[in-house]
Amino acid sequence: MTNRTLGTNGPTVFPLGLGAMGMSDLYGPTDRSESIATIHAAIDAGVDLIDTADFYGSGHNELLIAQALRDRNRDDVTISVKVGAQRDPGGDFVGLDASPAAVKNSLAQTLTRLGTDHVDILRPARLDPQVPIEETIGAMAEMVAAGYVRYVGLSEVGSETLRRAAAVHPISDLQIEYSLISRGPERDIFHTARELGIGVTAYAVLSRGLLSGHWSAERALTAHDFRGISPRFQGENLEQNLALVDRLSDVAAANGATVAQIAIAWVLSRGEDVVPLVGARRRDRLHEALGALDVVLGESDLARIEDAVPVGAAAGGRYADFLMSELDSEN
Repeated sequence: MTNRTLGTNGPTVFPLGLGAMGMSDLYGPTDRSESIATIHAAIDAGVDLIDTADFYGSGHNELLIAQALRDRNRDDVTISVKVGAQRDPGGDFVGLDASPAAVKNSLAQTLTRLGTDHVDILRPARLDPQVPIEETIGAMAEMVAAGYVRYVGLSEVGSETLRRAAAVHPISDLQIEYSLISRGPERDIFHTARELGIGVTAYAVLSRGLLSGHWSAERALTAHDFRGISPRFQGENLEQNLALVDRLSDVAAANGATVAQIAIAWVLSRGEDVVPLVGARRRDRLHEALGALDVVLGESDLARIEDAVPVGAAAGGRYADFLMSELDSEN
């Protein structure tokens, strides 16, 4: 599978990217050595897009990536960074600040933690309702002009915001949740992104492990695991969603693939402007995800997948209600 270009003006990257959040935060215990080995294995396999944020582990994730890249060529890697989310020393999220001053301050600290003189893609983590998107993107454009940033991206915003942002500075890509059971962007956002020449980096393509084929109703969650408040992982919702996974597993078996590979291959099939981010925290999960590149889905396969997991079949929202209300992409 050939490399993909993020939008009209963005970088060209490997068809799969690596989402590094889980190596530091929100999905239970982590193993630093295995995380670094996984980053190395990804780069060795050709993966060159690594997605992080200054608030993942309150800086831990950027420091981890910096350590992993010490013996690698920095210019061989495209680093995507989100900024704006605020956390306290206990790890709780306490607000959002995408003002120009905050953006520049976050970038300065990010560059120091990563040990680099630039980031490849900088994006606000969410739309700050207190700051016009034009001001946020304007500040990022200044950082591009100064050489600290190569491209500007967005995350979890709707069509109107995409248009307003693109009027200020070219946008390389929109990072948004997209999977077989999270298909909201198909309603309008993808159409707008394509009209504007904006690519898509799709995160949670396995719905935080739910579509991995490795989840079970008996699995216990540790403290501070985001899935503990995710509606799709609760009670009857989980049972209904795992039934969808069982149906998808039949399609996977018929194609000589795993459930995870089928789910990732489906996202890959949505267009050459879509780059799935896989959140592998271990080398075995990474290698499984890379196997999706060898899965060829014909029209009959796609029809069977749609039949197994119809649009709107998932039980529960992708975030808790109070978090969904804060997403510009959902409003």
